[in-house]
Amino acid sequence: MSVSPELAQWRKELRQRLLKERCAVASATHAEWSAGINRHLAAGFGGLQGLTIGICWPYLAEFDARPFATQLRTQGSRLALPVVVKPKAPLEFHHWHPDMDMVTGVYDLPIPAHAEPVIPEALLIPVVAIGNRGDRLGYGGGFYDRTLGALPKKPVCIALAFEISRVLTTDPQEHDILMDFVVTETGIQRVTAEGLNCISAAAASEQLAALCHDRGFKPL
Repeated sequence: MSVSPELAQWRKELRQRLLKERCAVASATHAEWSAGINRHLAAGFGGLQGLTIGICWPYLAEFDARPFATQLRTQGSRLALPVVVKPKAPLEFHHWHPDMDMVTGVYDLPIPAHAEPVIPEALLIPVVAIGNRGDRLGYGGGFYDRTLGALPKKPVCIALAFEISRVLTTDPQEHDILMDFVVTETGIQRVTAEGLNCISAAAASEQLAALCHDRGFKPL
């Protein structure tokens, strides 16, 4: 999973710029954008209930998916947080609920104190950048691409981003795995072979159900 030094440097500079911009967003604006993402998730992705869902503890002014995911938990979903086991290896996802004892993991982020690995059927993935093909840029460790490549089935991958994270491309390579949906404060997009397609919440719900069926996942 190596890239050329030139691409690595370009991605590093892009990542630094976008993170600086995101972290500078006023708290009221961040809350407004986050409320928009929450509305679109609630309207289009209630069909995730009953699945095992991987989320991330919010980092560097990311969207916080915990409220939406916790609501899904009350409807039968099982939640999990990513755990870095070792460098340049796939992530593990460990079962999590809000009342669980936690310890500090990599990047000083909380992880469950008692490991209970699970296999995610859906992932709510925060991104640093999202490209026009559903390609994503993360923090540079390559963990999600390794993880997605190692899982027995590709989970339903939903990228969560603010509109300021949009770029024309992240210059995806062969090992970079595209998302299935992109959700921002302005709406929902489906990733297709032709690129990103804006869809309604009703269409997202229908396409999510079809995708789960195709991949052998059984929501409630």
